[in-house]
Amino acid sequence: MKFLLKMILSAVAVLVLAEILPGANVDNYVSALIVAVLLAILNAVVKPLLVILTLPVTIVTLGLFLLVINAAIILMADHFVSGFSVNGWLWALIFSILLSVFQSILYSILKKDKS
Repeated sequence: MKFLLKMILSAVAVLVLAEILPGANVDNYVSALIVAVLLAILNAVVKPLLVILTLPVTIVTLGLFLLVINAAIILMADHFVSGFSVNGWLWALIFSILLSVFQSILYSILKKDKS
């Protein structure tokens, strides 16, 4: 139940960001939910592999290269979901940063409600 609620909150965050950012577009609610689920899958499967493969670069850049990895994950989701588009690396980077901020805010609200 908690996973489903997190996916719905992530889909809402994707929809809000698509409305705010001119470089991102989501066609409908179903596409936003598919993007949220796909991002969860990519973050669980692909991101750890990318982090391990790019560990020396991440260490040299003091962790800032993780932002590039997050943008790459967003662009992968753009490639796989037809109703979702991001126009380039810069918009993917901005989208990933704002998505992380929105998700942390929404998830903290979710934790406060459970307490």
